[in-house]
Amino acid sequence: MKVLDTIALILVIVGGLNWGLIGFFEFNLVDSLFGTFSLMSRIIYSLVGICSLYCISFFMKDKLS
Repeated sequence: MKVLDTIALILVIVGGLNWGLIGFFEFNLVDSLFGTFSLMSRIIYSLVGICSLYCISFFMKDKLS
């Protein structure tokens, strides 16, 4: 599970950095790299969303330990 946790956390960080770029500079890195709502950018957005839901489980791990 450690590998899955690491991948999920990396994708959530990438998503957070992208939102930071959007908020501060009105620059969407994912759209710039893959095109506005192209299939690839939609896949990346979907993976980041799924990983963020998965990362919610990190809170439960701390409380159960």
